[in-house]
Amino acid sequence: MLKLILENESDTLKLGAAISNVIQEMGDINIEVHLSGDLGAGKTTLVRGTLQNFGWKNLVTSPSYALCEEYEIENRLFLHIDLYRINSLEDIDILNLDRSTKKQKIIFIEWPENLQTKRPSDLIINLAHDNQRRRASLDTKNNQFKSSIKVNYENI
Repeated sequence: MLKLILENESDTLKLGAAISNVIQEMGDINIEVHLSGDLGAGKTTLVRGTLQNFGWKNLVTSPSYALCEEYEIENRLFLHIDLYRINSLEDIDILNLDRSTKKQKIIFIEWPENLQTKRPSDLIINLAHDNQRRRASLDTKNNQFKSSIKVNYENI
């Protein structure tokens, strides 16, 4: 498990950028990232950092009410899901997360503990408040993914 202290919003954006660099290094495979942790701990900020590093110039908002925000950037489809208010399997099925697409699909799921069913994830990130800072814990079965995130984060 990789543990980081994020001093401020800039560090959270930086972690998102590091994750986007690693996604680019991995090629065209689909990626699923599960984001859990405290309310207001920076889950959407991390996704914003990832999207901005891919070149997204527009607003990135929390999908709390829409449940899913979609972003298309070149040959990639990003799905940013917020399951905080989800309480049935039908609500999740409507999101059609497993739809096929010719684009690389990158899924960020906030509050994955509300999924109702098991979904495989490539990266699990937990963000927690730590006074004015945030603690980020990253876990993955892919050790190359974990070490690449650390190296990218330290070099941004």
